[in-house]
Amino acid sequence: MRTIVIATGNEGKLKEFKDLFPQCEVLSLKDIGYTKEIIEDGLTFEENALLKAKQVSLETGRIVIADDSGLEVNALHGAPGIHSARYAGDHNTEANNQLLLKNMEGIADRRAQFVCVICMYFPDGRYVFAKGVCEGKITRFLRGTNGFGYDPCFYIEEYGKTMAELPLQIKNKISHRAKAIQRLKELMNENFSFE
Repeated sequence: MRTIVIATGNEGKLKEFKDLFPQCEVLSLKDIGYTKEIIEDGLTFEENALLKAKQVSLETGRIVIADDSGLEVNALHGAPGIHSARYAGDHNTEANNQLLLKNMEGIADRRAQFVCVICMYFPDGRYVFAKGVCEGKITRFLRGTNGFGYDPCFYIEEYGKTMAELPLQIKNKISHRAKAIQRLKELMNENFSFE
């Protein structure tokens, strides 16, 4: 059985990938005892995903999947972008959301997109990227309690709700990560015959 390591400590992410690769043993960094710090100093989602996946793969000799994701707001020239988790400081979701709403005050163009880039890295140096995008608009106040991050201020017109107001089963079908995972699955079947 092929083993894949997911460069994350997030149990929700781990479960998504276990569902994606039922024919593989899917492990987290914790499962393999990997505790080294991974510096994400890339300038794009692609660079950060590659940095994480490559470091862990080369040091463990395993196939590794890593992702980087965030929110891009058109009127803010793509911010918060790769700095989404630290937009208002150090991984403070409430502060991030409040700063975003403050920076959007008086701005008519509310268009935004969640972006997720996944990198799958092989110990022989091969790697592939998969990208998913979910388009929406920034609300004027927070709505909903499901989800995390910027979900309470990210409005999906098709459903008339924010991400944080949507049931998990819908969010998991339309999210940027869901789309990136689906694309990765397609690429694996095309390029690496995972099925």
